[in-house]
Amino acid sequence: MAHRKIYLRFLQMMQALEGGDSAIQMDLDAKKLLEVIAVRHTQGNPLTVTEAMGLHQIASPATIHRKIDQLRDLELVETTFEGNNRRTKFLVPTEAAYRQFDSAGKVIQQLLGQQA
Repeated sequence: MAHRKIYLRFLQMMQALEGGDSAIQMDLDAKKLLEVIAVRHTQGNPLTVTEAMGLHQIASPATIHRKIDQLRDLELVETTFEGNNRRTKFLVPTEAAYRQFDSAGKVIQQLLGQQA
């Protein structure tokens, strides 16, 4: 029962965070894609656009392409190149994306502090 309450409180806090004035509105597929991009970048293995198109567990390649455009428009990701290779585009989270993650991290920290 305690675990259920913790999880439901977490969901409540995340919904409050997502509904805030500074929250960037995006759908679940875009959020999942942004999370994959951020995790891969943090691991030092940035995701390429081609690799992103193969994330069938998130959406179809056409939908992924639209979500990449949406994330670019929201200034949450940018594409970069490595060295002189201009054919391979890497997806990299922006500072705006990291601010979103910071906000979510604060919510989680607050929740964990309440449960300690």
